[in-house]
Amino acid sequence: MKPKLVYLPVLILSMLACKNETKGKAEVVKTKTITISRDAYKDQLYGFWLAQCIANWTGLVTEMDKIGNIGEIQTGEFYTREDWGQLDQPSIFSNGEPSDLSPTIDFVFRDTTEIWGADDDTDIEYMYQHLLDVNNTSLLSPEQIRDGWLKHIRPEEENYLWVSNQKAFDLMQEGVLPPETGSPERNEHFEMIDAQLTTEIFGLFAPARTDIANKLADLPIRTVAREEAEDISQFYVTMYSLAAVPSEENRPQRIKNMAQKAREGLPNDEYPAKMYDYVLDLYNSGIPWEQTRDSIYERYQVQQLDGYDITSQNLYCNGCFAAGINFAASLVSLFYGKGDLKETLKIGVLTGWDSDNPTATWGGMLGFMLGKEGVEKAFGRKFSNRFHIHRTRQNFPNDGMDTFEEMAEKGLRITEKVVQEHMGGSIDLEKNVWIIPLKNENE
Repeated sequence: MKPKLVYLPVLILSMLACKNETKGKAEVVKTKTITISRDAYKDQLYGFWLAQCIANWTGLVTEMDKIGNIGEIQTGEFYTREDWGQLDQPSIFSNGEPSDLSPTIDFVFRDTTEIWGADDDTDIEYMYQHLLDVNNTSLLSPEQIRDGWLKHIRPEEENYLWVSNQKAFDLMQEGVLPPETGSPERNEHFEMIDAQLTTEIFGLFAPARTDIANKLADLPIRTVAREEAEDISQFYVTMYSLAAVPSEENRPQRIKNMAQKAREGLPNDEYPAKMYDYVLDLYNSGIPWEQTRDSIYERYQVQQLDGYDITSQNLYCNGCFAAGINFAASLVSLFYGKGDLKETLKIGVLTGWDSDNPTATWGGMLGFMLGKEGVEKAFGRKFSNRFHIHRTRQNFPNDGMDTFEEMAEKGLRITEKVVQEHMGGSIDLEKNVWIIPLKNENE
């Protein structure tokens, strides 16, 4: 029997007595716990990997097709919803040729006889999960991260590393340990997008406990990022952790509430928070997503407002890999997609810039919320369950062939370790559930 994607029960409220030394009497402190089905969670982890692969490969069709018209690279008008299903236009990398993944802007699937290939939106996360599992730990050390990178990433091209990840890898080969590999003094690319697409999975290892999730993700994030790029990566980790919180809300409202909670972690005086507030205000105004996207381009790449000064740095492709502009773009698909998997991916694919990254991020999160059957239902079809990590990485068991079932099982083992070692949670083997304490209401 396939597990239902439910939490059992919704919220349990337990009352713990503690002594108040000041008042000389016992006072009652409320502690909430959530109870999560292990079978359901495994199914959701499967949904994460499946939907992330769909989103990643679909987003690659339009990756870097549209980045604006600043600097030497001119890409013309941005895509709109009318371009879905139309001919793909060349990216800045493709020498005038459209994508070889699909001649048209459309979903890219792998059916049950095919194999999903790894890409940079899935392979470092896969590697981190593997390192946690083989090292029997829930908190990676600098040495474990370095050793894992050096073992599993090819030193020669094509090694599917970009900007900050490549620089961090170069530094590791020189003997530098994380987090120094992401420091501005050593890594000039610390403002780029890299950490955002490699660390979201740590949120799934700490369901509902965003504090623990960001503790687990802290060193992996700082391996390649600092400052605002670090804060943005923490935003995504927080979103993933919140995706595991039981909720009776409809999905659009739930997504907005999750995002607002994650927004609280962004410093108000820095550009990510201002970007978030700006995009949310435009969304709430009722204008189409295309108009919001165009306003983002004008405000942040043309006018360089709110402290976002990437354009003045005269980077290649005007910083099309930068954390900031891609964070703002991701919020467009998050808000306007309203929790609908297909609609979120369509908007993400058409919004522009590094379009496979926001789609992979939100595809993975929504896929986790839906679970395997929910993803299949959304697209009305079955998909391959096989994954080949050696397309981009090396030195994994079974010549790099894996399945989503096995990948979900590894994630389940890691999450269980986190629940017990970092959350003070427990396992009810008879009911096959985790019981996870949340932070006290007075904390």
